[in-house]
Amino acid sequence: MKKISLFAVMVLLVMITSCKKEIGTSETEMTFETEKHDFGTITQGDKVFYDFKFKNTGGSDLIITGAKGSCGCTVPEYPKEAIKPGEPGEIKVSFNSAGKSGKQAKSVTLFCNIKEGKKVLHINSNIEVPEKD
Repeated sequence: MKKISLFAVMVLLVMITSCKKEIGTSETEMTFETEKHDFGTITQGDKVFYDFKFKNTGGSDLIITGAKGSCGCTVPEYPKEAIKPGEPGEIKVSFNSAGKSGKQAKSVTLFCNIKEGKKVLHINSNIEVPEKD
């Protein structure tokens, strides 16, 4: 009886261990070159752009289902098709400084099938208002 119980426990451990390895390799991950960008000092009214480059470093297709800027002045563009494991991609972000002044900190939230469910990117700038004549 003890031999059968010991054998059953060993079989169960092997099954659990092998299943765990498969689950770990199929998770989707995205790795960015940088998650923050500073445009530096710009003039009020300037429209500036930045491409956040990333790579799917997981074992499954990466699917971005949406992207939202923290305000209407920050507009993201994202790939609508699945990104295969090992493939690169980019998130294009535009920032319109019209009507803004001083230090600005904005964000873009990506909704995707990574473990966390979303990824947040950040942009900063310092906006100078031109002197009026």
